[in-house]
Amino acid sequence: MEKVIIIRYSEIHLKGKNRGYFERIFALNIEKSLKGFKHETHRLSGRYLVEGFDESETDSLLERLKRVFGIHSMSVALKVNSDMDAIFTAAKDVCSANGTFKVVSHRADKTFPLNSMQISAEIGGRLISSVKNISVDVHNPQFTINIDVRENGKTLVFNEFFNGAGGMPVGTSGKGLLLISGGIDSPVAGHMIAKRGMNIDCIHFHSYPYTNMQAKDKVIELVKVLSKYTCGTRLHIFSVTHIQEEIHKKCNGEYMVTLLRRFMMRIAEKCAQKCCAQCLITGESLGQVASQTVEGITSSNSVIEKLPVLRPLCGFDKDEIIERSRDIGAYEISIQPYEDCCTVFLPKHPVIKPTMANILQEEAKLDVEALLNEAMATLEIINL
Repeated sequence: MEKVIIIRYSEIHLKGKNRGYFERIFALNIEKSLKGFKHETHRLSGRYLVEGFDESETDSLLERLKRVFGIHSMSVALKVNSDMDAIFTAAKDVCSANGTFKVVSHRADKTFPLNSMQISAEIGGRLISSVKNISVDVHNPQFTINIDVRENGKTLVFNEFFNGAGGMPVGTSGKGLLLISGGIDSPVAGHMIAKRGMNIDCIHFHSYPYTNMQAKDKVIELVKVLSKYTCGTRLHIFSVTHIQEEIHKKCNGEYMVTLLRRFMMRIAEKCAQKCCAQCLITGESLGQVASQTVEGITSSNSVIEKLPVLRPLCGFDKDEIIERSRDIGAYEISIQPYEDCCTVFLPKHPVIKPTMANILQEEAKLDVEALLNEAMATLEIINL
């Protein structure tokens, strides 16, 4: 009798002739997530089996697997030979000491002498005879014993389902570049897009020495959290100190955030094209701050020439975003009180509904290309 982990995938079962492609990426991501653990992974019909691991590490394996996008559910099962005595021994082992139960059987091996109903009836009868304080309730049981007779002469017996992360395997929906600030929103946005199968690189802008290096370290920690779900992430870091200084000296201060945001989007698009990303991703939520009005978003978008910009949080309120941030393990890092570049030279009354005519008038006071080239030369790359 061996302990194994059954993995069932999510939306992959909806795929047609290209299902094999999704399954290969999915299996690769499972292997990446379990790196460092002794194990073997085998594919069954519509599911995967992790076995050959140290049973004391079962919980650690489950924690890793819970972050793999594409997993619908998992179960810790006992694998035994396909004979009724061995199946009963395993069923008794996973049976609760008291309460109501039912047995649900699935017979993939059609050569097995009993059908599914007969397996359930016999194992259920044996359990009632040998375990005190349990009774059958097929309509509303307190626990269920599942028996899966496979084609390879082995049977899997289990009683629990653990939810997976759902979604699609990372790497099956192209690649995006996430603008990550250090706040609550952007890691959540990256997580949501990764859940749809997109590979994620990150880009961060800093204003050292106006912001300290702890702000940069905070972002690195957030990207580490995100990388647990993306099977690894690359962080691109740029300095925009000189850009903010020029805007502060030459432009109307009320346009600081708007103009800086336009520079960030230009830099992000250049970076995305160099790292082969196919879109930009932001954590903007409509109306949350001054730069996230329709007018502000229009201003930012107008400098993007070739790539789409995805804003998965656009319709979310702050409480929903915070809840998701807690769920992915980013919230406690995000609320650390280190300033990001957007707080440098922040005006008392930033323009909320900028017009393109006024924006272009202010931007004409700057040597945009020279400032962009200087920013691009500050690139630092960290692989996480």
